[in-house]
Amino acid sequence: MDFFSAMNVSASALSAERTRMNLISSNLANANATRTPEGGPYKRKDAVFAATPVEGRFARALDGAANREIRQVEVQQVVEDQSPPRIQYDPSHPDANPQGYVAMPNVNVIEEMADMIGASRTYEANVTAVQTAKSMALKALEISK
Repeated sequence: MDFFSAMNVSASALSAERTRMNLISSNLANANATRTPEGGPYKRKDAVFAATPVEGRFARALDGAANREIRQVEVQQVVEDQSPPRIQYDPSHPDANPQGYVAMPNVNVIEEMADMIGASRTYEANVTAVQTAKSMALKALEISK
């Protein structure tokens, strides 16, 4: 894998994890939102990642020489969690039904925090990979002096 392919792969992962972090932040911010423009409570959103081949002529030539394909990650789509809303008894809530129950978002704050830690760790690992690739390229330039 050449320097630019390594940077492209890490950059794609950083971008994908940033999207994931933004979705987690949105989920946490709307954990108590019982009204949305679409009607009903907020629905948890999640990113679906896909491995795609790295674009570029050199990468394709390298793939052919090494007989393997270099892949990067990208967000294929953002999906809404289809699990049912949490039902909570609160007769004083303005969105309570006649029996006093409120449909709350299907967001589990603990699960979102665990996902946030995972996304943060993945982001940090990719930053480390970028720094390592950069340091290896600088060492290679020093050797050629």
